[in-house]
Amino acid sequence: MATILNIETATDICSVALESDGDILFDRISSGNATHAALIGPFIDEALKKAKSEGKTIEAVAVSSGPGSYTGLRIGASAAKGVCFGLNVPLIAIKTLEILTTSAIRLNNKKDCLYCPMIDARRMEVYAAVFDNCLNEIRTTQADVVTADTYASFLKDREVCFFGNGAAKCQETIDSENAVFLPDVQPLASEMVLLAEQAFNEKQFENVAYYDPFYLKEFHATIAKNKVLGAVGKNN
Repeated sequence: MATILNIETATDICSVALESDGDILFDRISSGNATHAALIGPFIDEALKKAKSEGKTIEAVAVSSGPGSYTGLRIGASAAKGVCFGLNVPLIAIKTLEILTTSAIRLNNKKDCLYCPMIDARRMEVYAAVFDNCLNEIRTTQADVVTADTYASFLKDREVCFFGNGAAKCQETIDSENAVFLPDVQPLASEMVLLAEQAFNEKQFENVAYYDPFYLKEFHATIAKNKVLGAVGKNN
């Protein structure tokens, strides 16, 4: 057992949890309008103060590694690396889709189905993988453009549970009696605890200086339409 600070910022939810010896001592979650950049610092400060008040020494920092929001992942990674450098502790990276699936398995409690976590990418595209009920990866993480046939091979013989912030938009497209959509499954720092403990015990640490999140796809910056129109107007 260890004392680990867990950080999750891969989607529109920002969460930080402090775990020690299997118990969650601190847990903060925000899904409001405030940005991750505004929230992550205060959340971490609160967690560090809680650790100090409990007489605990943080032994590692775990961060959700993606895929997910480019900006969110960058903010989480930067915050995690800052704490690691400041406290001289190792960094643990936990796959975001595994965090989601850990939550879904716990909530669904079915042994005979597959689990497909989905993070919204754009339009009908999602970042997704397929796991069994023991969190074994049946299909690796991919960026899927979802059609009726995308998961047909998995749905043919058994139930598949779809969940995450990309699942709702796929519900009408995935037309199968074996498709089950689980609501309110979110990637949270508190769901990272067991995965982070396992990684810590197995010394699965990242190089803090060179760590980068798993974006899956390259980030392409865009210019707001009103700015483009404004620039055109000034040139005429």
